[in-house]
Amino acid sequence: MQRPQLLIFSAESDLVAELCDLLHERVEIDVCTLPDDIRTLARQSPPALFLGDFRGSLDGGHFADRLLEELQVEHDQMHIVMLTDSNCPEPLERRAACSPVTHLRGIPDVGELVKLIENDILVAGRDTWTAEAVSSPKSAARGDEREPETVLQGVTRRFETRAPQLRRMLEDLAIAAAHNVTILLIGETGSGKTFLSNLIHEASPRKLQPFIHVACGALPRELIESELFGHVKGSFTSAHADKDGKFIAAGRGTILLDEIDVLGPEQQVKLLRVIETGEFEQVGSNRTLKSQARLVVASNLDLQPLVEQGKFRPDLYYRLNMLKFDIPPLRQRKVDITPLARRFVEKFAQQHGVPVHRIDDTLMSALIAYPWPGNVRELEHVIQRAVIYCRDGILTESNLPSHIINGRVGPTNDPSIRLSRIEEHDPSLGQQIALTERDIIEQALLRNSFSRTQTARELGISRVTLYNKMKKYEMLR
Repeated sequence: MQRPQLLIFSAESDLVAELCDLLHERVEIDVCTLPDDIRTLARQSPPALFLGDFRGSLDGGHFADRLLEELQVEHDQMHIVMLTDSNCPEPLERRAACSPVTHLRGIPDVGELVKLIENDILVAGRDTWTAEAVSSPKSAARGDEREPETVLQGVTRRFETRAPQLRRMLEDLAIAAAHNVTILLIGETGSGKTFLSNLIHEASPRKLQPFIHVACGALPRELIESELFGHVKGSFTSAHADKDGKFIAAGRGTILLDEIDVLGPEQQVKLLRVIETGEFEQVGSNRTLKSQARLVVASNLDLQPLVEQGKFRPDLYYRLNMLKFDIPPLRQRKVDITPLARRFVEKFAQQHGVPVHRIDDTLMSALIAYPWPGNVRELEHVIQRAVIYCRDGILTESNLPSHIINGRVGPTNDPSIRLSRIEEHDPSLGQQIALTERDIIEQALLRNSFSRTQTARELGISRVTLYNKMKKYEMLR
């Protein structure tokens, strides 16, 4: 039986020598110290595992990020172990969080590294993701593996689900992504529309072209047309120079038009024309241009009622509705809450340098009981907060925000969601005010990376007042 191939890139000769000494009897090893040799060696002898030591990177991690992307595209079955400094560059942090890369920080323990290579990857052939870099047990990192799972895989990210209604959708979406067709995504805020749009782009033949996200709801109505199609100098008062719109900037890539429901009637007509023919004119110009970009359109509202109300053109609706995908809210696919929560624990434990050895059942029970009006985005923020406040390496229900523990649900368009546990306890007005104030302070601290000065400034209070409130709510670290 042929021995598995290992490719090591590192400038640290002592580390390389130790690994070669301990592994040479069980694996074939190629070593390179020059970055330019990595691609060549990987093509000559495709490795089962690539160990990349990117500590001391001088370019902010950009070269390593591009290299890993190329390796993942060319060798999709290859496992990757990435070594970085404790303060990991942002591009590599993002790649570790969004793709199947095992991420180790700081000075590695050679014995543990050898064990990882032998047992967890080369011998057992298991997909490690980033679990090994966190000190949580493997059962916690890979729980519920017996449940059937569907995965939509891109270059830097993947979407996994065990929910039956979402598994079929992912299978159909993978087929649609491979073709030059416009896709409509409907889902509540935070349900994953932007993430899926990026994934559609990465799973398509256009993956090496630009991906442009246009948040239509964030643009003034009078500027949406200019942002999408561009304008020529002098076409309106503030048009001091020619400007290319998003359709030109995207080239042969993908454009995500988010919150499509805010477009006015004239903009809807022009969008329909682009979808049908690719043709458009810049504001103030008579010259017809042709877009080669692929469109993904998203909304958190069902468009059919808007058509019935006369707010959305029927012809555009029926054109978009041909490939419409409804993303179910998190509360309707609770089977995904546990694996998502564990994935976020791994991500934020690494990001914040907080060791997490165990996730208590009380925390998972609270997460499953909560209806998640903010969907996956809300779950992600809640887990980040829980990891930051984790003590003794054990995540428990006490690390969760009070509104999760008490079942106090925020704003939602779904009338089926009720305030369950808070109604049972029937807290006084003073208790409800205190809980709300604590949550507001927690969220402000998270937004400002726990800078009390910046948090106090945002909340419009003094640092002394903020400190006293944090002390009152036992939030001091």
